[in-house]
Amino acid sequence: MSTQRKTRILAASDIHGNKKTIEALASQAEKEKVDLIILAGDLTLWDMETKGLIAPFAKLKKPILIMPGNHDSTELIEFLSEKYPNTKNIHGYSIKINDVGIFGVGGADFGNTNLDENEFFERLKGAHEHIKDSKKKLMVTHMHPYKSKAEFSGIRGSKGIRKAIKEFKPDLAISGHIHEAEGLEENIYDTHIISIGRKGRIIEI
Repeated sequence: MSTQRKTRILAASDIHGNKKTIEALASQAEKEKVDLIILAGDLTLWDMETKGLIAPFAKLKKPILIMPGNHDSTELIEFLSEKYPNTKNIHGYSIKINDVGIFGVGGADFGNTNLDENEFFERLKGAHEHIKDSKKKLMVTHMHPYKSKAEFSGIRGSKGIRKAIKEFKPDLAISGHIHEAEGLEENIYDTHIISIGRKGRIIEI
């Protein structure tokens, strides 16, 4: 009996406009033959250093999903999604690739894209609605969930994001924001949680 091939993803966050990091991640995506690339916020440092930010990934002709972090404005992310082919802003939106429904929300509780707990949940709720019947579901956020391992940093996570995990039951959830948390993994309810960062992470779902 044949099984459907898993979707292979390069996920990264908190690049902050570092060109060497961007080039390394693009090379990794090409080498690993990924199906898509996810950049989960803080692509820039207060909207600076945007030149060459998406172009190395766009050359690979793979779907690129982006969202704002607390350092990025929603206007910048929308501009980048319109400028580069195959690039989609998933801040409050969703997309289905193969049999995976991907939904997300960017921002944090401070900074350029500032959301409160209700906004985190409601945006994820609206995005999830369009992919709720997907065979597999991946939730992408910039900020980490409340009571997650990333809170060792002293920065509290989002209750709205944790509530979304409980209600929408994604198979996998990834988040950035806390640089020192990169690589941490845990389960919250029945969802596997991975903290990602600038080194990038190959994920199969």
